[in-house]
Amino acid sequence: MTRDASSASRAQPGSGETDDEGGESSSDALVAAYRHDTHKLRGRAHENAAAEYAGVRVNEQVPLHADRDAALLSRPDGEPEVTVSNHRSPYRLSLVSGEQAVGDVGAGEIGAAVKALVSTADPGAAHEAWLESWVAAVFSESLFYPYTSLKYHTLLVAALVSNYRAGAGFEDLYLVVDSPDEAVTPHRTVLDTGPVSLRVTADPGDRPAATLGAGPTRSFADVWSRLPEHPGDADGCRAWRVLDAQLRRIRSWSTALQFIEDFLEWRGDAL
Repeated sequence: MTRDASSASRAQPGSGETDDEGGESSSDALVAAYRHDTHKLRGRAHENAAAEYAGVRVNEQVPLHADRDAALLSRPDGEPEVTVSNHRSPYRLSLVSGEQAVGDVGAGEIGAAVKALVSTADPGAAHEAWLESWVAAVFSESLFYPYTSLKYHTLLVAALVSNYRAGAGFEDLYLVVDSPDEAVTPHRTVLDTGPVSLRVTADPGDRPAATLGAGPTRSFADVWSRLPEHPGDADGCRAWRVLDAQLRRIRSWSTALQFIEDFLEWRGDAL
């Protein structure tokens, strides 16, 4: 599925005020993006999603089809199918360990962390909170696809909203390898962990970059393989070689981004 021309009605670059789909401000649209799957953070189905949680509006529709496009980056289109037998938990399965990412964290600790994450009202602060969040990383996007990551799905949604509102179409976007020593780009940095910082943008500048393609699909492995430079030293370090080899096979975007985070946490001392 690709973005059709009719869905590309966006605020012009620099306007940052209203959206043709609902008249939302930039801040409202981005906050809605960070809160749109709050029901999943609470282990609830879409049909049981509340309109308010922790005193704020949640589970609102994301403008400009950004949620749909981000979903297509990580999950197949159409009716979902069970991919892991006997897994009926909202908690993510780790590709690194094969275990549930939640570990032995208690429900009370999870609930408190979710409230703090969702309650963040400033869009820039919300972006940084999601980049650093451990609680969002324990949930999958879908019970049917337990290796996906709700954390990175949400960050991808926000990146698409930010780019679409600036006038870019999906076909204009790049995956960019940024320097981990530089500040993150609000809403467009989709991963910032240790030595790896990745951004989705229509303006790659002089950084190593590869286009995302004509339309949203599970293409991470292809895009990663087309990057002219990669983080780390795959030629001189076995751990980097293992990470790079796996990323050339993982198609789902949220799964791949989460794998980077998990792998670096596991093997960071070897890099």
